[in-house]
Amino acid sequence: MTSCFSLSEAIERTYEFGFKRSGLRPVTIDLKDGTIVHFWVTKTKPGSKSKPKPKPNLLLIHGLGATAIWQWYDVVRNLSPHFNIYVPDLVFFGGSSTTRPERSDVFQAQTLMRALEAQSVKKFSLVGLSYGGFVGYRMAAMFGDAVEKVVICCAAVCVEEKDMRDGVFKVSDLDEASKILVPESVEKLKELMGYVFYKPSLPRLVPTCLLHDFIDHALTRDNMEEKRQMIKDIPKDRVISEIPKLTQPTLVIWGEHDQVFPLEMGKRLEKHLGDKGRLVIIKRTGHIFNFERPKTFVKLLKSFLLDTKPKIHVTDGTV
Repeated sequence: MTSCFSLSEAIERTYEFGFKRSGLRPVTIDLKDGTIVHFWVTKTKPGSKSKPKPKPNLLLIHGLGATAIWQWYDVVRNLSPHFNIYVPDLVFFGGSSTTRPERSDVFQAQTLMRALEAQSVKKFSLVGLSYGGFVGYRMAAMFGDAVEKVVICCAAVCVEEKDMRDGVFKVSDLDEASKILVPESVEKLKELMGYVFYKPSLPRLVPTCLLHDFIDHALTRDNMEEKRQMIKDIPKDRVISEIPKLTQPTLVIWGEHDQVFPLEMGKRLEKHLGDKGRLVIIKRTGHIFNFERPKTFVKLLKSFLLDTKPKIHVTDGTV
């Protein structure tokens, strides 16, 4: 249902060019167990007599939706001068795949850690966006010696299985929620856009042909059932008392009007983390504040990740 010209493909080529201009290159890591992980990584510069101070490593973990370069373009462009950046496609997204049966965030965390170790990355900070926040939290809990600082963005890490029954979320049926979050029709994509954007009128302004194009070329129709199973796996048997508390300094960022994971989930996570966590709320944004207010998002990341004594300099927790 799309024309020969694909706007989504053109945008993706622009993002790829931007990643390369920021000093990143694509690599593929074969873990030799049926799992392949695709990364964008900072290029290794040729050695020189006067060695510059090494930059810290930063892992950026995307959420559901389009591939990683769509979700991290502005962050990479602004943070690449300060970090060696690693941007993976999670398994079942982009160039990453597996023949293994696992669908959990634990499996995704273990897979990313193995892929980083294959690239000799021993220490790093991480930013996890939405579903990537679940994966990032698992990595920080499981590999505490390797993970230095943590940023969790709009990821309901402290969700409990009973929350689905108690009506905490606008869509309480997991099967229906998974079809919205991994859309294969224009109708479901419009429904998703109504949930993720601060201004819900936006879906009505986008031509149907562009939405078809976005599904075919950006979201892709590959691995839809696997992605939906990942979503269904999140709340399974989950209770707060069994969720580990992180030991790393942790920044939690949330959109004020998030309709996917309500703000109450961010407050719950901050309380769970205790003195290791701080919640910052970005005003007038929904679930995808990385698109809606990218400058504010980047500013928060810089303030936290580049500070030797991490602290967010706001008075009321909102920006």
